[in-house]
Amino acid sequence: MVQTPVSPQPLFLELPPDLALQVTPEQFAALAVTNRDLRLERTATGALIVNPPTGGISGKRNLSISIQLGNWSEANEQRGEAFDSSTGFELPNGANRSPDASWVRRDRWDALTREQQEGFVPLCPDFVVELRSRSDSLNTTRAKLQEYLDNGTQLGWLIDPQNQRVEIYRPGCEVETLDCPDMLSGEPILPGFILKLQRIWA
Repeated sequence: MVQTPVSPQPLFLELPPDLALQVTPEQFAALAVTNRDLRLERTATGALIVNPPTGGISGKRNLSISIQLGNWSEANEQRGEAFDSSTGFELPNGANRSPDASWVRRDRWDALTREQQEGFVPLCPDFVVELRSRSDSLNTTRAKLQEYLDNGTQLGWLIDPQNQRVEIYRPGCEVETLDCPDMLSGEPILPGFILKLQRIWA
């Protein structure tokens, strides 16, 4: 009798607030492969972060951002590649992060091997977007934007629908705060890219 191989069961993690589970890069990679339905991140110190699935409104907002960035990227593919929230990046400081949307310059992307492109991308994106959901701590999200900046990001947007506010992060500059803007310009990092925010504020 031939036995059918049993697929590995997903790992569901429920950790007390005061407990941080430490994992090595190798353990994190194994967890990510085994639990593809979970959005996992790992801090530079090795702490595992399990992000819950987004709610309907956050998912709708995130899709709008991804579509707009994707449309611009496809029309300007010679400039680089855009990525959605399921893409994992291994930052220079050792953290594994998955921005809600991101973009990498063409020369940096093409310098990677095929194997590097298929795995956790071993670089920090040039452009990142973090969309704050109702359950996200504002201070934690700000810390993530600062981490991206410290690791090489040239432009970062923290979009906070709860307060209809955007924080713009650039190297060597003070954080710029905009209250309820209609649109955001990606200049000069993403020439010609305009993110319309009407559906984000809705």
